[in-house]
Amino acid sequence: MLEKDKRDSSPAHNPESITECIWQEMKTDNNKLMQYYFRLSKIRLTGLVVLTAMAGYAMAPAAFDPIGFTMVTLGTGLTSASANAINQFFEVPFDSQMNRTKNRVLVRGYLSPLHAVTFAAVSGSVGLVVLALGANPLTAALGAFNLGLYTLVYTPMKRHTILNTWVGSVVGAVPPLMGWAACTGSLDPGAWIMAAIMFCWQFPHFNALSWNLRPDYSRAGYRMMSVVDPNLCKRVALRHTVGITGLCFLAPVAGLTTPLFPVMSLPLNLYFTYLGWKFYQQGDSSSSRSLFRFSLLHIPLLILLMIVNKPSRKNDSKDSGKESVTVVQSELT
Repeated sequence: MLEKDKRDSSPAHNPESITECIWQEMKTDNNKLMQYYFRLSKIRLTGLVVLTAMAGYAMAPAAFDPIGFTMVTLGTGLTSASANAINQFFEVPFDSQMNRTKNRVLVRGYLSPLHAVTFAAVSGSVGLVVLALGANPLTAALGAFNLGLYTLVYTPMKRHTILNTWVGSVVGAVPPLMGWAACTGSLDPGAWIMAAIMFCWQFPHFNALSWNLRPDYSRAGYRMMSVVDPNLCKRVALRHTVGITGLCFLAPVAGLTTPLFPVMSLPLNLYFTYLGWKFYQQGDSSSSRSLFRFSLLHIPLLILLMIVNKPSRKNDSKDSGKESVTVVQSELT
């Protein structure tokens, strides 16, 4: 009798269970398509990437070109959207195990994997073309490098080694280089200072974020610093808050800002370091949350202070004006 019950409950003898196994077409709600694209692009993260690229352009020692600025903004945004879409495509099995990511569009089936990959391919290709033609080849090369680093190196590394955080921080440091390169066509010392600041900022920002997500990361099999070595996670976050302060004092030396910038940014950076110290000492959800939330305020405020303290280029503009007048006169004669 038991064997009969088992046999009757199997798919071969149960039409209802057979129906459940039949392939069904995935239907997409076209009215929500743009919303799904924004979520696939991780729009807030993409916004931060675009902000730092815009900052790189604004701080570069060259004339501001509205068209070039628009092109690098658009191209960077599309490239970032592509990278985030590919990242989500690869991580569906693991995202489904995490409370933080279980409602992402691919996990929930709002978009098909093919749809997501097509979106990533189109946005990435268009983004790189915009960077190449609207800015210059160097900017496009940096964009392509970052796209590959994020999708082909950082994403798989998350399941193998805590070094993924360092690689991810390099990814976060590249956008200001892209903005600078789009404006000047080269990478000067000031660009590298901006990149170094963004590199350092990633650690307190992400380490604090990941601290309260340790059960999620552990369940999904991600080798995050907060899971594998919590003490290192806290130390690294603190070290890099201190590093940002040091880099701000190097900014005037590199010609990035006026000497007033490190002084004006010091209270902001010291409070950031204080929160890093609290996180290091206490290592609880409250201190990590405070550090993470302030990191979201810290970087836009620091960028604003940079722009306010950008060195004047009056002499350069006068010289360029004289050169342009000379060129016009020579053409007329």
